[in-house]
Amino acid sequence: MTNRSGTLYIGMTNDLPRRIAEHKAGHGSAFTSQYNIDRLIYVEETGDVREAIAREKQLKGWSRAKKIALIESVNPEWKDLSVEG
Repeated sequence: MTNRSGTLYIGMTNDLPRRIAEHKAGHGSAFTSQYNIDRLIYVEETGDVREAIAREKQLKGWSRAKKIALIESVNPEWKDLSVEG
């Protein structure tokens, strides 16, 4: 997720629609509230929570440039995917 200024946030959830609603309402972690993280720009899905945790840790360890390249490989305009049909 991101905000208008491009701050990146990586997290995982078992209920994406609920979590997006929390972010858009300004709730969630202190970081996401402080930086108004409210736009879904990239998502991956898995049915295995251990796999999701490992992927989250992997992505968090990447450089900003590598994260941006991943985002732009599927969402070059950084559209908010939570409002896309």
